Amino acid sequence: MKQTFAIGIGGAAGQGVATPGDIFARIFSRRGLHLNAYNAYQSIIRGGHTLLTIRTGTEKVTNMGDRLDLLIPLNQDTMDRHLQLLTAGAACIYNADTIKPGPAADGVQLCPLPVSELADISRNKVAQNTLAMGAGLHMMGIGFQALEEVLREQFKKKGEAVVAENVGVARAGFDYAAAHFSDFPNPIPKTENRYAILSGNVAMAMGGAAAGVKFYCAYPMSPSTGVLHWMAAHARKAGIMVRQVEDEIGVINMTIGAAHAGVRAMCATSGGGFALMSEGLGMSAMIETPVVVINCQRAGPSTGVPTKTEQGDLWQMLGAAFGDYPRVIAAPLDIGDCFKVIPEIFNLADRFQCPGLVLCDLLLSEGRLSVHPNELNFSQNIDRGELITANGNGNGNGASIAAATNGDYKRYKITDTGISPRAVPGVPGHIHTVATDEHMEDGVLISDEFTNPVKRRAMMEKRMRKVAGIEAAVPPPTLGGPRDGDVTLIGWGSTKGVIEEACEILNEEGISANQLQIRWLVPLHGEAILDILRDSRHTIIVENNYSGQFARYLRSETSFVPDGHIRKYDGEPFMPHHIVAAVKQQLAGQTKLSVPMHEIMV
Repeated sequence: MKQTFAIGIGGAAGQGVATPGDIFARIFSRRGLHLNAYNAYQSIIRGGHTLLTIRTGTEKVTNMGDRLDLLIPLNQDTMDRHLQLLTAGAACIYNADTIKPGPAADGVQLCPLPVSELADISRNKVAQNTLAMGAGLHMMGIGFQALEEVLREQFKKKGEAVVAENVGVARAGFDYAAAHFSDFPNPIPKTENRYAILSGNVAMAMGGAAAGVKFYCAYPMSPSTGVLHWMAAHARKAGIMVRQVEDEIGVINMTIGAAHAGVRAMCATSGGGFALMSEGLGMSAMIETPVVVINCQRAGPSTGVPTKTEQGDLWQMLGAAFGDYPRVIAAPLDIGDCFKVIPEIFNLADRFQCPGLVLCDLLLSEGRLSVHPNELNFSQNIDRGELITANGNGNGNGASIAAATNGDYKRYKITDTGISPRAVPGVPGHIHTVATDEHMEDGVLISDEFTNPVKRRAMMEKRMRKVAGIEAAVPPPTLGGPRDGDVTLIGWGSTKGVIEEACEILNEEGISANQLQIRWLVPLHGEAILDILRDSRHTIIVENNYSGQFARYLRSETSFVPDGHIRKYDGEPFMPHHIVAAVKQQLAGQTKLSVPMHEIMV
């Protein structure tokens, strides 16, 4: 297995859990290491329980892992919840003045810090955090200079006195560890690599900028709000108009309005906000105006658990709006893919003049991952499809479309592909009607004259002919691992990394495992999936919801029924051992449905 090092920092909201996490992440990144970070927190400003996990290593780290090597509890609650989870070789650094450790497993090093002796806690309320960082870095074999540099960056806006105080406190913790604690047996390595550290929200926002988005609109709703934060912070520099609107009904309608005017437009929300957008998506489909909508899933129903992850919105996305219409739905596989999927889905939405839906979740939206800068391509190929922007001029690819007189232009011209030339409003010679009622080629509503069944059928068939083009434009999924494995694990979206590591563990333990991860949900490519699974000996679908939404979708499209299921719906993501243990149970014939219990973040 890959060698990694994982830190857990826990406490109540308001105790400063995030800052040490950011500092460790920066230090690991500057050492050329991969990292994955996940924050389990509550939806309150003060109090509650928060545990931030940061896992790092020289190889790609795809999930938060199974264990903690270092626990830094900032209160007694965290110590009580998590100390028993540490195993031999791990360590716990804590404030000896306020926290009592309780029994620890053999081989766990307890590292009490006399905080009141080492720092003036009347002046520095979070001194224990800074002391613990200094002590931890010494035990990891990382020199003090790395911490000092980051502390200076972190506190420089507060003045030199604050910088000096925090550097001094960190030094005291560093020196105290040198005198009193044992170092970890394997120092944290260093490489010459350099990585960007991104959340999924930031990656999707940057992907929008790379795709040429010129209008972004949102109502703040966790866990999608980070997209709005990035867009607002970079709007002027990136040339993007950003609007925060009163509700998600306004959001989707403004986004469609901007797209109708000719720019690429995007919005993001969570499940509750997406529900309000569904009627607007029907308008996008009827008037054939492309928009991209991001749904960052959280645990539902209703307000549910606003700060927890889930894959529970699949059927909501599949049934968004009413009636039949073409659409594209993608579920990014990791945080790097959050960047890549946005330009791809914009090209498809523009080309086929339909809604493009991105089904993300909190695990990716608010998690953080190291991404190689080469993966962040801002020179994307932009395909605007058959977009008429000037009289006699055509689409973003430079194709020419002949000018027409006002009476000849047909916005919804019936074509073999179902795609009609789309003129930006105001282009001379291309006046047309756009409305949400059914219409004919020139946009005139068929119900104005008489609801002509022939015309209705012709226009429905025109729109739905796009489906074949979309299927041809989207690549089918591929199998990861040997085709003749003992078990095939099927997942979709954000479970990719944890299933990948579970397969590695199973293979090392003598159980041959492969992985089929679904990125494009619509189109699904059911025949390609069936062809892959035809040789599978034992199939198990892994997903973060109660009812097995993807399993139900796959069965409805292909009649395929897996041999087993692994499901999780407690709000926390899968860990590798959850999947490994479940696979062993199911291969032994003990069950067909495994629902792992989350231990480390309860």
